[in-house]
Amino acid sequence: MSLDLNKIREEIDEVDKNIVELFQKRMDLCKDVAEFKIENGKNVLDRQREAQKIEKVTSLAEGEFNSKGVDELFTQIMSLSRKLQYGLLTEHGMSEDTGFKPIEYVNKENVRVVYQGVPGAYSYQAMISYFGKDVDNFNVKTFNDAMKAVNDGSADYAVLPIENTTAGIVNDVYDLLVEYDNCVVDEVDVVVRHALLGTKDADINNIDVVYSHPQGIMQCREFLDEHPDWKRIAQENTAMSAKKVVEENINIHAAIASTMAADIYGLKVLAENINRNNENTTRFIIVAKDKVYKKDAKKVSICFTIPHESGTLYNMLSHFIFNNLNMSKIESRPMKDRSWEYRFFVEFIGNFKEPATLNALKGIKEEAVSMRIFGNY
Repeated sequence: MSLDLNKIREEIDEVDKNIVELFQKRMDLCKDVAEFKIENGKNVLDRQREAQKIEKVTSLAEGEFNSKGVDELFTQIMSLSRKLQYGLLTEHGMSEDTGFKPIEYVNKENVRVVYQGVPGAYSYQAMISYFGKDVDNFNVKTFNDAMKAVNDGSADYAVLPIENTTAGIVNDVYDLLVEYDNCVVDEVDVVVRHALLGTKDADINNIDVVYSHPQGIMQCREFLDEHPDWKRIAQENTAMSAKKVVEENINIHAAIASTMAADIYGLKVLAENINRNNENTTRFIIVAKDKVYKKDAKKVSICFTIPHESGTLYNMLSHFIFNNLNMSKIESRPMKDRSWEYRFFVEFIGNFKEPATLNALKGIKEEAVSMRIFGNY
């Protein structure tokens, strides 16, 4: 007996039609469940009930393949059911309370700003770019010191690097966002233009020692490789490298830093744009104590932890897909004292005034072990 493919497809179409009708009926019933939960103040997610349901439906399937398939199918059906219920909560005015208050703009007048490093560092440059050259400011040695200054009120804002297009994320800053109860109110990009700086009487042909931050050395590797005899010595940051050249006042020593550092410390620019990457950009975040966001903000930054179980990360990310939100970044950082478990940092396009954003945040908060909102900017 030969099989008729067209006939088989017709039967599949009929089965699919029935599945769609049953799915819609199930979603209608889920609306009733949502109404009950709203009236009685119950959480959308009931892990015990879902686990019992999965166990029951998989036991009805025949064979290992079908059992696993039913498990996956109903896991997704219940996930969709929860998303439907989160939407209904929003319609009833029970959306996620972010704890952030809207403002028209970030206040830059009569404020005090802290940055890590020394004058001339790229953090200093980012601060001047965002707040202006006349802003009241002070510098600290570490990122932690900067976050602490905002937390204890000695600074209104901190300017911290979060990511470089070539070197990647700044791990310490991500960890500090979790450690301190500060928030991100804005960001500013600084295009990195490294230069070779020397004393006023320096000659590039006589240089034998170059100071810079390890990333600065790495980003200028091609240029430095043309001078294999130069000794490369790492420093805490690029501007401190320039300062070291000034303090030593040895004309065969040079630093890789910005041209702004050259102006501040009175050094001569021996070579410009030596990183040779016009797209090399560092993104800095503006951190404040008060939980506020600009009304026209477009980016949301959060972190969350999830159960160490199969499929949980997919379930978290599905909230962005379902609400048509574009996730622009995801990073993971290992959790302290918990081997092989990670905290996920996510940025996505959204605004706290939008129902889609609030729905996604509500779903993630309900289903994650923990969630933290860093800001909307």
